[in-house]
Amino acid sequence: MSDVLELVDVSVVREGRSLVDKVSWSVAEGERWVILGPNGAGKTTLLNIASSYLFPTSGTVQILGEKLGAVDVFDLRPRIGMASSALADKLSRRQTVLQTVLTAAYGMTAGWQEQYDDVDERRARAFLDRLGMGEYLDRRFGTLSEGERKRTQIARAMMTDPELLLLDEPAAGLDLGGREDLVRRLGRLARDRYAPSMVMVTHHVEEIAPGFTHVLLIRQGKVLTAGPVDSVLTSANLSHCFGLPLVVERHGDRWTAHGLPLG
Repeated sequence: MSDVLELVDVSVVREGRSLVDKVSWSVAEGERWVILGPNGAGKTTLLNIASSYLFPTSGTVQILGEKLGAVDVFDLRPRIGMASSALADKLSRRQTVLQTVLTAAYGMTAGWQEQYDDVDERRARAFLDRLGMGEYLDRRFGTLSEGERKRTQIARAMMTDPELLLLDEPAAGLDLGGREDLVRRLGRLARDRYAPSMVMVTHHVEEIAPGFTHVLLIRQGKVLTAGPVDSVLTSANLSHCFGLPLVVERHGDRWTAHGLPLG
């Protein structure tokens, strides 16, 4: 398998502070990765580098075979699907769910005077249906619940048939039912062998869907360990990552973590 993403000794420094520090990491074709760590660990920074929207201070980055800094990012970005709260904030609240997904075909966040082909509309409808949004096509994006917006964003990220799909905390802000519904749908996507390579950022092992293959643990900008889910998600590794004693357990194809009782 070839690498769709490769970082070698990558650092990002802002105002004298390292957001990530000498990170080396690669994602092979077909792998589904989770970046896991506490607040401020550098998770979203890594995702922004992978999306080509953030350039490293030092080190080299290869995305889909192209070296960041030596490629026109406007040619590269349509090959990358991205769903994040920062992008969601740029989407028009007045346009419909279907229009919200369709605008991705032109790399826009709101419709203007562009014309969409029938094939574009069929693709948008298919992705929305796959994510349980088929009955919401004419609803305005601004009227959706948080879970419905998250699912719309993921459908939008898939619209350009990306080779790399990046998800920044897709379950953040969801209640238990919304989280479990999203995890179930992400698991179906992760197990689809025709789906793109995936990288998802989260704080919680409970949000790791079945089908995700690898985990990267990061703390204070440094990678602690990275590799297959079963070998990385241990109590010792997670305790080191989050800085307190934790117990990690696997129940079927899902994971849980909890702290040890005081005293």
